[in-house]
Amino acid sequence: MDVIILFFLFGLAAGLLRSELRFPAALYDFLSIVLLLAIGLKGGVELAKQPFADLLPQILVVIAMGLTLPMIAYPVLRYVGKFKRADSASIAAHYGSVSVGTYAVAIAYLGSRHVEFEAHMPLLLVVLEVPAILVGIILARGVDRQTQWGKVAHEVFLGKGVVLLLGGVLIGWLAGPEGTAPIRPLFFDLFKGVLALFLLEMGLLTAVQFGSLRRYGLFLLGFGVVMPLFSGVVGTLLGYLLGLSVGGTTMLAILGASASYIAVPAAMRISVPEANPTLSLAASLGVTFPFNVLFGIPIYHLLAIQAHNLLGG
Repeated sequence: MDVIILFFLFGLAAGLLRSELRFPAALYDFLSIVLLLAIGLKGGVELAKQPFADLLPQILVVIAMGLTLPMIAYPVLRYVGKFKRADSASIAAHYGSVSVGTYAVAIAYLGSRHVEFEAHMPLLLVVLEVPAILVGIILARGVDRQTQWGKVAHEVFLGKGVVLLLGGVLIGWLAGPEGTAPIRPLFFDLFKGVLALFLLEMGLLTAVQFGSLRRYGLFLLGFGVVMPLFSGVVGTLLGYLLGLSVGGTTMLAILGASASYIAVPAAMRISVPEANPTLSLAASLGVTFPFNVLFGIPIYHLLAIQAHNLLGG
């Protein structure tokens, strides 16, 4: 088992045992900033090597995936799970968006196995943040004139995660390998160390959500496992059809299978305040994040290998 996963399990165990271990809020923010910038910088350095026009079909497909997944999740939550309309829409939006933490773990997982993937994946990561939020708002409210679209747009496009990722991509693209050499020790060489500390904190946060799962029953537990598996299959097939490598197909499957616990909660808080955020976080952070980190990423990698072997043959 990868050492960074052990850090997550350590944090989860400490949280479940009600340890006094806590991260200062400022440290958690610092780790998040470093991870987001590091992912963006790595993508930006490599992005400069290929023309943007070649990426347009993949960007459009990812947008379509981000629009479609929450529309599939919504009726399941509404009519099978019997959740209220606002809660169904909010949870669905979380599962159409993406988890940067899961993506960072996937980078470490593939890197430890020397599996290469397309360098523009951070760009697709940013693209996938937005569509599900818009779909979630429409599912909750319809096309309502009272929706504060200006505030929503500000939260979506100028939220910390999107700004840091895009900023990192832009800096890496402009500076290139030589320009980013002076900051390589922090953002490149220490990536796994920073990720290990981040996952320790995520383990502590995940433990907090376990109480919510006890209150809201087994449905969220099942949904939090089945939905990412379904989305992972969708991402795998799309990655293969787009001609991505095995590593790239794995990453697209992971992007589809992950669930947001940062950007979407902030946007839903503004646009759908009547939705219960505990439900969304219990599913995305309490179930899907640990499932993907512990089991999902290897499964999606295997799916990508099988897709290339069977369909390619």
